[in-house]
Amino acid sequence: MARILAIDYGNKRVGLAVTDPLGMIASPLETIHSKDLLTYVQAYHQRDPLRAIVVGMPRTLLNEPTDVTSAVVGLLRTLRRALPEVPIHELDERFTSRMAHAAMLAGGLGQKARRDKATVDRVSATLILQSFLESPLMREV
Repeated sequence: MARILAIDYGNKRVGLAVTDPLGMIASPLETIHSKDLLTYVQAYHQRDPLRAIVVGMPRTLLNEPTDVTSAVVGLLRTLRRALPEVPIHELDERFTSRMAHAAMLAGGLGQKARRDKATVDRVSATLILQSFLESPLMREV
C-alpha cells in the first residue's frame, strides 16, 4: 500500500511526516525549506507513490485566517495541479505546535531540543497526520 504524507507548512520551514506502508502509524520524516517543498514531494511520490497528502490549515483560535493561511491555500492549489492523481486533504492545525511541545516534553526531550523549530515542525506534521488517520476523512482514502 502507498503512504500518506502530512505537511505542516511555514513560510520558512515545512515539517513533514509520513505513514508506514500500511497507513497505520504516523512518523516524523523531515524538515525542509518551504521553497523546496514541491520538488521534494514530487520526488518522494516518484520513489514511493503517495496514497494521499494532508496539509495542515492554519487558523487562529477564533477560526480566522493567519498570516500563513493564504500561502497554504496557494500550496493546496499547486499540489492539486502538480499531482492530480493524489487526493489532497486539508486539516485544521490549531494547537499542533502547542501539542508538539507537550509531546516532546512528555517524551523526555531536553529544553534545547524543544527549542529546535525544525523538530517542532516535524512533530507538528506527525500530529496532523495522526489526527487525519483518526478522522472520518480517512475513510475516503
